[in-house]
Amino acid sequence: MDKLPKIGIPVIIIVIILIIVIAKSAVTVGSGEAGVLYKTFDDGVVIDKPPLGEGFHLVAPWNKVIIYEVRQQELFEKMKVLSSNGLEIQIDASAWYQPVYSDLGKLHQNLGENYLQRVIQPAIRSAARSVVGRYTPEQLYSSKRDAIQDEIFTETKKILEQQFVQLNEVLVRDVTLPMTIKDAIERKLKQEQESLEYEFRLVTAAKEAEKVIIEAQGKADANRILSASLTDKILQDKGIEATMKLAESPNSKVVIIGSGKDGMPIILGNQ
Repeated sequence: MDKLPKIGIPVIIIVIILIIVIAKSAVTVGSGEAGVLYKTFDDGVVIDKPPLGEGFHLVAPWNKVIIYEVRQQELFEKMKVLSSNGLEIQIDASAWYQPVYSDLGKLHQNLGENYLQRVIQPAIRSAARSVVGRYTPEQLYSSKRDAIQDEIFTETKKILEQQFVQLNEVLVRDVTLPMTIKDAIERKLKQEQESLEYEFRLVTAAKEAEKVIIEAQGKADANRILSASLTDKILQDKGIEATMKLAESPNSKVVIIGSGKDGMPIILGNQ
């Protein structure tokens, strides 16, 4: 009876140690995540093998697993930048990004878990300053928003090419100008629109006038040609033809008396 406690204590200790070891060795990687393995007594971060995927994993208790989200994520930035003429412009932009899955170990080794603040934010801010500095406030307000969005994306992606990060898209949500500049641009655009409308009305009126002149000229030419072709002989033949048709009509009773001027018959009705 005295031996049982002496045997039981070591067993309990071993069980507790096993539970601790298993607890420290068990790693669960969640959905949309991946794990970077760090070997304490080896070469540190494992970069020559794929990261640990979703699910349950057992690792040596003296090693560590650093979990990264590998789904697409969004960075929202409000940036104050200068236009080509030195005016301060506020750009509201979003960047869609995610770490390169196969390079997750290199990302952890070179940049660490704060890679967003270390490379992505500085990259998009630098690209925004460079791109917006090429345009005037008027261009940014009216016609160049899509262009600067594409250019910011291209320049940011170029900066991040060797940083183990994948940039999927840059969206410029808003461009805010100083109120005085915005009002001046809107007045100018309104005046330009009114000028274009006035020019359109002038062009339309000129085309209508040209159309009337052409139609009138066409009618005049047709009448001149017709007059030139109507000889006395043709007119006499047409009159005889019309007289014969009237005579043949059952509802028309005609009397031909002598002849009219130029040899044409005189036609009298019932009255």
